[in-house]
Amino acid sequence: MFLTRPSIIRGITAFTNQVSARALHSTQIAMAPIKVGDKLPVADLFEDSPANKVNICELTAGKKVVLFAVPGAFTPGCSKTHLPGYVQNADKLKSEGVGEIVCVSVNDPYVMAAWGAQHNTKGKIRMLADPNGAFIKALDLGTNLPPLGGFRSKRFSMVINDSKVEELNVEPDGTGLSCSLADKIKIKK
Repeated sequence: MFLTRPSIIRGITAFTNQVSARALHSTQIAMAPIKVGDKLPVADLFEDSPANKVNICELTAGKKVVLFAVPGAFTPGCSKTHLPGYVQNADKLKSEGVGEIVCVSVNDPYVMAAWGAQHNTKGKIRMLADPNGAFIKALDLGTNLPPLGGFRSKRFSMVINDSKVEELNVEPDGTGLSCSLADKIKIKK
């Protein structure tokens, strides 16, 4: 009977909120969006299946990499313009010293593999999945897009040199198609 008293319930609620806040506070890191000159956060992405982890820092260590991110595989802008532009420009970018071209999306690895197969990315672009958005969250380049299922990546591109961001192009509205396109990438010699 005494457990139903409002003062005890308020006390239990306050205690629970404090414990929850402390637990969240100790596990979350406040970050500003990644910027030119920053090192990439350590994160595992997935290629083709959940069994094939790709650590982004290991992948970019000691070489120049172009990474671009899209809000979703198989979406119109991503499928008609963004990904095809990188497929068409892959040889040009690689001739300018790019060791890898990577496409990232908050999707599962099977979806990314199927999307890559549809666009003939094999040998040109590595299609990496960020299933729970951990990498995109660590970059602080995510956005909420309810029509696409909620949390997604903003549309952006970056040039990475030895795991450090050398160039970063984030679409002003997070989803448009302008500064993050393949023909806008500038590779420094």
